Amino acid sequence: MKIVYFSLTGQTRRFVGKLDLDSYEVNATDPFHRMEEDYIVVVPTYDIEVTEIINDFIEYSDNLSHLKGVAGGGNRNFADLFVFTAKDLAALYKVPMIFAFEFSGTDLDVINFKKEVERIEHNGHS
Repeated sequence: MKIVYFSLTGQTRRFVGKLDLDSYEVNATDPFHRMEEDYIVVVPTYDIEVTEIINDFIEYSDNLSHLKGVAGGGNRNFADLFVFTAKDLAALYKVPMIFAFEFSGTDLDVINFKKEVERIEHNGHS
């Protein structure tokens, strides 16, 4: 399972870097990359104007057919808005919201995220 992510400030990139999993960073200037394998998207929390790049990626070619879940990073100080980008993507594309982490994640977040990835690899969609 590939981890596809988008990072603006580096927090999401740092989290994905801790995972030691095959990953691909969506290029903000050219998000049109065709996926030929299943993947999970990891996104930061920003307004749609900033994160619509990930929508372009998901909607390109047949990428949506390989999307298996969404995870999001953010700041818990934003209460109900914590990881809203990931929640919105999961609802829009009808895939599970599998994980939420704050900032660049903790060691425990890394362990728990990897467990969710393994669960999806073994069981498919939740």
